[in-house]
Amino acid sequence: MGKRILLLASGTGSLAAAILAAHKAGKITADFVGLISDKDSPALSVAKSYEIPAIYLPIGTDRTSWDQDIYEASQSLAPDLIVSVGFMRILSPRYVTNFKVVNTHPSLLPLFPGAHAVRDALVAKASVTGTTVHWVDAGLDTGPIIKQQIVEIAPGDDETSLHERIKIAERALIVETLVEYGRAGTL
Repeated sequence: MGKRILLLASGTGSLAAAILAAHKAGKITADFVGLISDKDSPALSVAKSYEIPAIYLPIGTDRTSWDQDIYEASQSLAPDLIVSVGFMRILSPRYVTNFKVVNTHPSLLPLFPGAHAVRDALVAKASVTGTTVHWVDAGLDTGPIIKQQIVEIAPGDDETSLHERIKIAERALIVETLVEYGRAGTL
């Protein structure tokens, strides 16, 4: 039995789809135990299409209850690793202390943390940006870096065009990271 991976997603599921396609192709040797989403998002359909359990946990008005719900749901799946792929919630300190969690981020951290990394890189007139796979800690995009990939900012790039190129690099980088994790059992 391989390492057990749980995915967390909030959006379209393009990162989850890239990971699960690589798994189906035999590139990632791990068991995907589920995908949890805080939104009724397309990511849930992606999980179902790969026959991965899809769990919808809306946040509601009580953040403390939701923190407990996602902790218990995750714990019940007994993951060795949790991969945040477009999950747009900050996880509680208890969660990131008790689970090994990695995240993808659309910048070369520590530059441009937070939800507007692509826009921030353009505003700063950076010549390059990229994507980072990093450990999640209790801070905002402050955990130790695992891998990074540079993406050049082209003249005339806007937020949409740059973000699309970053997403391509991001999908490849997280798949590469999980392929290595499947082989080595560690990051």
